[in-house]
Amino acid sequence: MVRENGTDEDHRHLNKFLGRGLVVGNYCHDVLFRGGLPVGETLGGAASFVSNVLDALAPSPPLYIAKVGADFAYVAPHTPRLASAPTTLFHAHFPPAPLAGGYHGDRVLKRIRACDPISPSDLLDEGRFDFGLAVGVAGEILPETLARMIDLCGVVLVDAQGMIRSFDPIDGTVQLVPLRSTEFFHLLPRIGFLKASAEEAPFVDVEEARKWCCVIVTQGKDGCRIYWKDGELDVSPFQSQQIDPTGAGDSFLGGFVAGLVWGLAVPDAALLGNFFGSLTVTQIGVPKFDQKMMQHVKEELNRRRAQHFGSYGKNLVLDFHKSDTHEDFQKRLTEVAKLTSLDNPTDLLTDQFNQYFR
Repeated sequence: MVRENGTDEDHRHLNKFLGRGLVVGNYCHDVLFRGGLPVGETLGGAASFVSNVLDALAPSPPLYIAKVGADFAYVAPHTPRLASAPTTLFHAHFPPAPLAGGYHGDRVLKRIRACDPISPSDLLDEGRFDFGLAVGVAGEILPETLARMIDLCGVVLVDAQGMIRSFDPIDGTVQLVPLRSTEFFHLLPRIGFLKASAEEAPFVDVEEARKWCCVIVTQGKDGCRIYWKDGELDVSPFQSQQIDPTGAGDSFLGGFVAGLVWGLAVPDAALLGNFFGSLTVTQIGVPKFDQKMMQHVKEELNRRRAQHFGSYGKNLVLDFHKSDTHEDFQKRLTEVAKLTSLDNPTDLLTDQFNQYFR
């Protein structure tokens, strides 16, 4: 259970959040369809989006546990483990493009095949971690695997999609089921943070979940909302033109965790999550972030960490109130975003997808 300002005995393990991290979730193959026609193929899986942000910003990259098959077609950011089954494959179906360019309408996501799940034995002999991220997308994280992560990590952050997704037995269409009906529900009191999209939130039952952990609901163009036992607040969005929503929530988690690692208050860390989520939807698949921009973000985090430690010492206490410099942080991130080279995308698949939109 996460409690405000570190006053609860169960919350003391969160006071020192810096350190070794563990990210669990498989890599995938993603194929995008527009109006029934394939328009792009790209690396998928939550871990690929999380690492794209977290590796660039964290003082040291976490350990990643992911599985793929012998057919895996990409160079992964972290070497995955070879499984006996083929790589997880998703088809994302978008409605036909309207006359005006850009993304419109919701996608229909189908799991065509699933790789081997990640079992508790895959986490053996890995030692202890300060934090863990459970980011399954295709049912690859089992309840017993999440329980093992909780045993190994000081605090665990979980993406709700890995807990409440079900898959049509005929065509693999992704469906959602109530969290209470799953074998994950009893683990809520042992989870630090639960992230859900606005679509997933009703299946999570935010009012129930917030009794046990901090719940963050991402709301796309409207930013996100943070719920904890004693309060809730909104965190502002960053404006962007949405092309492909795939991975936005994963990039949010990467930014959010990076913010916590650097000592930001929870709302400020969520603001950083919103920032990377908004950048992700402007590209297809795992986005290409300008390295100069990422360096500026890291320097800003380092500066804010120095200010925080100068005022409060070396131990971090999770604060659910916006810092006095929250609005200034948002302005700074908006300025830094201008360094992102999205106007001249070099990824061929992105060019093809945008051309199809037009």
